[in-house]
Amino acid sequence: MPLHSNDQVNLLKDILTNQQTDCCGSVAECEQLERLVKSLMVNASVDNNVKTILQEVYDYSQDGIRSTNLDQHILSNQEQLSSWVSGIDQFS
Repeated sequence: MPLHSNDQVNLLKDILTNQQTDCCGSVAECEQLERLVKSLMVNASVDNNVKTILQEVYDYSQDGIRSTNLDQHILSNQEQLSSWVSGIDQFS
């Protein structure tokens, strides 16, 4: 059963919030972020301001997948993680 865009946005926010709170994550989470962002980017009902944030999250997830120290990557992006969740909340 496919997720609706609201469900995808909530899942995206949950993963970002968990990584921000726990200061750790997994490559599988980064891959999930990547899939969610790709799906939301092609959705015409998603606000363009959110799409700007989604592009940043996509880049973050790509860097996380390639990172040799994912926890450090997450730690160094703490401010962005919080900012992205707030921004998504504001426009969704």
